[in-house]
Amino acid sequence: MAAAAMAQKVLVPCSSSSSCGNVQFSPSRVHTQAIAFGGGLSQSSSRKNKSLALKAVAAKGETSAPVTAKSGHEILLFDALREGLEEEMARDPTVCVMGEDVGHYGGSYKVTKGLAEKFGDLRVLDTPICENSFTGMGIGAAMTGLRTVVEGMNMGFLLLAYNQISNNAGMLHYTSGGQFKIPVVIRGPGGVGKQLGAEHSQRLESYFQSVPGLQMVACSTPYNAKGLMKAAIRSDNPVILYEHVLLYNLKERIPDEEYVLCLEEAELVRPGKDITILTYSRMRHFVLQAAKTLVERGYDPEIIDIRSLKPFDLFTIGNSIKKTHKVLIVEECMRTGGIGASLRAAIVDNFWDFLDGRPECLSSQDVPTPYAATLEDATVVQPAQIIVKVEQMLQGLI
Repeated sequence: MAAAAMAQKVLVPCSSSSSCGNVQFSPSRVHTQAIAFGGGLSQSSSRKNKSLALKAVAAKGETSAPVTAKSGHEILLFDALREGLEEEMARDPTVCVMGEDVGHYGGSYKVTKGLAEKFGDLRVLDTPICENSFTGMGIGAAMTGLRTVVEGMNMGFLLLAYNQISNNAGMLHYTSGGQFKIPVVIRGPGGVGKQLGAEHSQRLESYFQSVPGLQMVACSTPYNAKGLMKAAIRSDNPVILYEHVLLYNLKERIPDEEYVLCLEEAELVRPGKDITILTYSRMRHFVLQAAKTLVERGYDPEIIDIRSLKPFDLFTIGNSIKKTHKVLIVEECMRTGGIGASLRAAIVDNFWDFLDGRPECLSSQDVPTPYAATLEDATVVQPAQIIVKVEQMLQGLI
């Protein structure tokens, strides 16, 4: 109970009108937060509370109606992010954006294109090349009542603002005794690109997952990019939104009407019965590519885009594991200390009795990302590796 109380203290309670669409919540979600924020139950108490752990997230409502071929509009992922940001700025005058070249240039990947002309230079603020300063400024502005969106031109650059993001954004709500809310969104491009080199290929989710008080989500499609952007801005918690640099030109049809996704909800991408594959961001598309071959070979994988990197949606994940009894995690994050390692630990702690074998994980190599294209590909999980691993698991070879 102390761990659950601590998790509640660190985070501002989420409301259905802010960051989670029409999803209904109950106190059972606190257990998920306790696990994700380092306040998990002990091994003995987790067994005693097995029923609680298996219902770690409350039942969910539908996020939106399906988009038919004749409804909605086609949009690229970077435009979906911009559309969500623009809608929130029009809806709430306290929403503002700051970062390098976010103003009249429109951002390095054009996520803020046209916003300075529409909302003015004070709400779309160009900053010097000084990540620690403008990130700290954004956090301070959030403390005084604004809802700030801080863009990192590249997520790797935000390591310069690690102190501001961890000690300030993550902890000030708690250390102030709840006197301050920190409604700040920290977002930008990251992941392994095409020959961007080691310093521009960072995956910061592994760095920030252990910081108490931060929420982390990763978009993978135009639909969830817009919905998660809007949800993150409306949240009273500090949210890091991870965008993959190679997904900005991904196109999809999304609804014309407004929608907001839940920050703590995973997405069932493909139902199946043989194995649960958990993934996020760019690897979602690698898994789907591998799934085509697996289906042709007679396998029926269930694919879940976890989306919420912190806390994990253990309700959706657990229900899938109870059906398939096998789980494979596929990530672009580093193997040591990555999201996959934390997710595997949560699965073992909560769903061990439902597994027919150990959870497996495919991750990037623990090396700096090479510049050479062939070497770069060798460090990242490829669809062929996913196919081989799934077949080995389903044939009982591992």
